[in-house]
Amino acid sequence: MSLIRYQSPEVMAWPPLDRWSSLRDDLNSLFELPFWSSFARQGQLFGGWSPALDLYQDKDNVVAVVELPGMKKEDIDISLRDGTLTISGERKSQTSNGEKAERTERYIGRFRRSVTLPTRVDADKISASYRDGILTVTLPKAEEAKPKQIEVK
Repeated sequence: MSLIRYQSPEVMAWPPLDRWSSLRDDLNSLFELPFWSSFARQGQLFGGWSPALDLYQDKDNVVAVVELPGMKKEDIDISLRDGTLTISGERKSQTSNGEKAERTERYIGRFRRSVTLPTRVDADKISASYRDGILTVTLPKAEEAKPKQIEVK
């Protein structure tokens, strides 16, 4: 008989928990959608499209950058109401001559993105530019919203 030193069983390596985390995030975002509020949101969830939107802020401006590849600037609408920036439009199908698509992966149709701005802006000085599929909306902050340096006397 030989003696063998006891070794605790090795702990099995668990698969990465990132998959569970991303599944949880997807489910949470699904249940956060207000199904009862509007049919447009439901359409985006099950078949529409929603372009990516980034919002940046510096001391003078709030800047919204939206990815809208393949669109014409005439098909994009921008509005500001009660501190909410809304960008909407429609990407149209580019097939012609009655062609039948064998495979489609690009979204077409109407979209609408709204974002509440973090501060008041000067609506008269808003500018927008569209280049290479990227829409950039620059919203200058209102004077009362800009930080002010106060001198101690």
